Amino acid sequence: MELILKQDVEHLGFKDDVVNVKNGYGRNFLIPLGMAAMATPSAKKVLAENLKQRAHKEKKIVDAATKMANAIKELEIKITAKTGAGDKLFGSVTNGNLAEALLAAGHEIDKKFISIQGGAVKRTGPYNAQIRLHRAVLVDMTFEVVAEK
Repeated sequence: MELILKQDVEHLGFKDDVVNVKNGYGRNFLIPLGMAAMATPSAKKVLAENLKQRAHKEKKIVDAATKMANAIKELEIKITAKTGAGDKLFGSVTNGNLAEALLAAGHEIDKKFISIQGGAVKRTGPYNAQIRLHRAVLVDMTFEVVAEK
């Protein structure tokens, strides 16, 4: 079944993508929840025209996201956390904590667009995270978890 996505669907595609899915997934999940619409020939023509008109606006958004990505790469983020014996943390540092640290640095990014490599951080040290600012702009950044004094 060929569908046009009305919003981003994780592990499937982004908004306005034409995707092929199994009939049951499309009929019973995506279409009733308003995440997709049938990809009829007329709907594809309308989509192509809308994408053509939106291309110029999209370029401005991508340029702004790229500018923000360069600013984020230059940041040195240090997150303080309580530690126990050695370098083990009480609790963990998650993408929510990283989103708060970025907000304190002046960049508002939703935590769902941040993924820390290896999942939640449970020890002090340097770590990597990937931030999706736009579907075409991904930023790899490093941050450090340090012990609270």
